[in-house]
Amino acid sequence: MLEPFFRWCESTALGRAVAESVWAFPVLEAVHLIGLCVLGGALLVVDLRLLGLGLTSQPVARLARNARPWLVGSLVLMAATGVPLFLSEAIRAYYNTSFWVKMCTLPVALTFTFLVRERVARREADAPGATGRIVGGVSLALWFTVAAAGRWIGFS
Repeated sequence: MLEPFFRWCESTALGRAVAESVWAFPVLEAVHLIGLCVLGGALLVVDLRLLGLGLTSQPVARLARNARPWLVGSLVLMAATGVPLFLSEAIRAYYNTSFWVKMCTLPVALTFTFLVRERVARREADAPGATGRIVGGVSLALWFTVAAAGRWIGFS
């Protein structure tokens, strides 16, 4: 049902330009992976703190506030590079299970991060409680799924 849309995506000028370029795809992929690293760091520092691991002398709320610009910036960078990467091989993505796992998990992870995790992190005291630990664990699981499925796209 979505295949015509994916065919159209791949036929766009940007999709064709990236697919036909020798350097565009690898450069975009490298920048996308740098964004993934920054995203991972911004998430890990807060999620591990919510789990009571690492940086225990720092309040969770302060860590979350300081990590937020890195989190948002890395998401913007990954969207800016992910869209042209997708456009260059949309049909391949359409038939790739890992792509669909990533795309189905990504909105859940984003919603959880900005609606649940952010609220919990803001109100957590110096020692996170059971709610903080659960939220940190769920966040890590969601984002690990997004990242692992994204990396697996290239191998399947």
